[in-house]
Amino acid sequence: MRSRVTMVLAVVAVLLGGVLLVPAAYARLAGDGETGGGGGGSVAAPAPAPPPPPTLAATPVAVNFKGEFFSWALMDRESGEISGSKNMASTSSTESMIKSWFAADYLNRLGDKALPGSFKKDITTAIRDSNDDAANRLYKAIGGAASIKRMTSTCELTDTKPGNVPGYVGWWSFTRMSPRDAVRLGDCIADGTAAGPKWTKFLLDEMAKVRGTTAAKDQKARQGGGRWGIIDGLPESITSQGPVSMKNGWTPLNYDGNWHVNCLAVTDRWSLAVMLRYPIRSGLKYGAQVCASVASQLVTPQPGAALKVPQQPVGKL
Repeated sequence: MRSRVTMVLAVVAVLLGGVLLVPAAYARLAGDGETGGGGGGSVAAPAPAPPPPPTLAATPVAVNFKGEFFSWALMDRESGEISGSKNMASTSSTESMIKSWFAADYLNRLGDKALPGSFKKDITTAIRDSNDDAANRLYKAIGGAASIKRMTSTCELTDTKPGNVPGYVGWWSFTRMSPRDAVRLGDCIADGTAAGPKWTKFLLDEMAKVRGTTAAKDQKARQGGGRWGIIDGLPESITSQGPVSMKNGWTPLNYDGNWHVNCLAVTDRWSLAVMLRYPIRSGLKYGAQVCASVASQLVTPQPGAALKVPQQPVGKL
């Protein structure tokens, strides 16, 4: 009797254990298939990747330009590829654009030594205000024409040559440079080759702080406002990504009756140069607008219509 009761109790225990275990196991299995609180074991679709930030990229440029010379070049600094107008290897005088090299060459030759206060002031005024006297002191300190030869070799320029304008022999502002070489110069400064590892950030910061407009009040006999051109053609979606370092060059020259206007700007992603010669009567603002128009047309993707350039010359000296 006792053995039969024991057997019955054992069978009942097995049956009850099975009843209790099955729901628990089922619950564990069901839980393993859930995805963050969703029912039915469904998997959420991955979020779409955000589009890349806007940049400047090679694309056709159309400008209704009225003048003798119009050329531009763009370097993709990630790939090193250079694109631009068909005549991007043709040259024009650099004017004050070359002051960026004088500062870089001085700083590179300085190396790890402290920057003297007088030359720090010269670099600041030569870059931010395009001051000629400060640039001349830098030019003399780095050996004059020998520095321009170093620029050509250091930055691997292929089209640059000394200026040979009658009556202006030895003037650094008449150094001949192409837009293709100008973007190489911008890249050479930005990647640290020109100024060296210690001073590159300092120089790029100075170039990002260029000030002054094309207005007569900002244009003096020995210096002038140079914050215009490419920077005006860039949307906030690009300028907000980081500093835009720049150095323009501009002079109305009586020997040929033209404004010589050059715009150079560089960021972590690209280097852009626009070089122009056009009648003095058109005014400096006209050249600034052409540079801005080229930049705005190269923005990718396009935020809207590109800036328009006046079809007729504007302003008068």
